[in-house]
Amino acid sequence: MANARLRLAVLGSAVALAAGALSPVQLAGAAPAAAAPTYDWVALGDSYTAGVIAAAGDAYEYPRDGCERTDQSYPQVIHRDLGSLIELTNVSCGAATIEDITFRAQQPIGHNVPGFPPDPDYPFPPVPPQSAAVEPGTDVITVGVGGNTLGFADILFQCLQLGSGSDGTGTPCKDTLADTIPGKLAKVRRDYGLMLVTLHERAPQAKILAVGYPTVIPADTSKCQYNNVQQFASITRGDLTWLRTSVLEPLNRAIEMSAGTNDAASFVSLYGSTRNHSVCDDDKWVEGMLGNDSSPALVHPNAKGHRNAADHIAPAIRNAVSPN
Repeated sequence: MANARLRLAVLGSAVALAAGALSPVQLAGAAPAAAAPTYDWVALGDSYTAGVIAAAGDAYEYPRDGCERTDQSYPQVIHRDLGSLIELTNVSCGAATIEDITFRAQQPIGHNVPGFPPDPDYPFPPVPPQSAAVEPGTDVITVGVGGNTLGFADILFQCLQLGSGSDGTGTPCKDTLADTIPGKLAKVRRDYGLMLVTLHERAPQAKILAVGYPTVIPADTSKCQYNNVQQFASITRGDLTWLRTSVLEPLNRAIEMSAGTNDAASFVSLYGSTRNHSVCDDDKWVEGMLGNDSSPALVHPNAKGHRNAADHIAPAIRNAVSPN
């Protein structure tokens, strides 16, 4: 009986404590729970960060500034995933070069795409260099950039033109452009190193996460259909192999090497995780020249691609801000 009364007393005490926990009045002398820290994250980058295309969600900023950040891009996905852990400042912008991040104001292009109706809101006022958003108290910086400094979009369009009428054979783009690529890659490495130095100077305590590019072209280019505008249109399979091995993979290596020489930076690879989700795969995470709705996609990640990026970048952010 005594044990039964003891159990009832303990149960009654537990009920009383639970009721007190629901009460808005705090017990005198009880210390309030410490608020969880919030870390400042600045997202920098080009269209592979900003989103830009319809398959990466809807533009969410009004009035538009022409950078075309979308609500399914990986910074916004991570922001929703991590909640109050981070405070996001997203200044990524379509068509940004490394110099546009480091020191140069950029005039955004909005939806201006050759061969499509002009953007009715163009021209947009210049936006400041993205590094201006980085402050001494910034805790973590993500940066995904380099493709526009390399001139990848221009290379793609030249490959389209050179491959037109080739019946998908040969390597007309490689034959024309191969000699120009080493110099472009050297510029990427120089500019990237200067950018990382600038970001570290602006936020000496911040961890910098250098984000690479996903797999765009499959190793097996027989998956790619010549003249399929939802893939690479008129780029030949031979030129696709050259673009993968001599342009895109070296671009990722240049970014990784640059990050490796800066103590504040680390590289986040997206290449391996996207290997079976290229433009030419059935379950594509990168759209082709046109999306499934025939809107311009220009070889950019869709919402699945951004979801995958978020799944790899969010843990890196957590590690960057976690106490040692």
